[in-house]
Amino acid sequence: MAEVKVRTRETGATAVVGRTGFPQVTSLTGGELDIVTGPSQPGFGPLDLLYASLASCLVLSARIAASRFGVLDRLTEVSVKVTGEKAHDEPSRVARFDIAFVIRGDFDDTVRHAIAEAAAEEICTVSNTLRSSPDFISSVSA
Repeated sequence: MAEVKVRTRETGATAVVGRTGFPQVTSLTGGELDIVTGPSQPGFGPLDLLYASLASCLVLSARIAASRFGVLDRLTEVSVKVTGEKAHDEPSRVARFDIAFVIRGDFDDTVRHAIAEAAAEEICTVSNTLRSSPDFISSVSA
């Protein structure tokens, strides 16, 4: 019997900031983003990245769901807008995510809802992680 090796993509990111200036985030694959800290500055802040991660995971997951349901050839576009509301008490966190799917294609609303539900409840790693209580393992060094 032949050995089958499954290759997984290593993911992660490093953020760096000095005494002044803005943080810069680098992914393990070499992508770079400068992070903004003011609400009126153009660019991505930490919460923008959280919402963007969820939105991008959901659109990709919706495409996977459409394929699983056998309607990918009739799908023309998926968009997802993610916003949220911060909690009014401590600790600082997002208390609610508002997710708006727009799923265009040659199928009915029942299929649209099934695609959105499968994407958000089963397939998307980011939504699944946010719904769970993942462990946080931290280390500190000089």
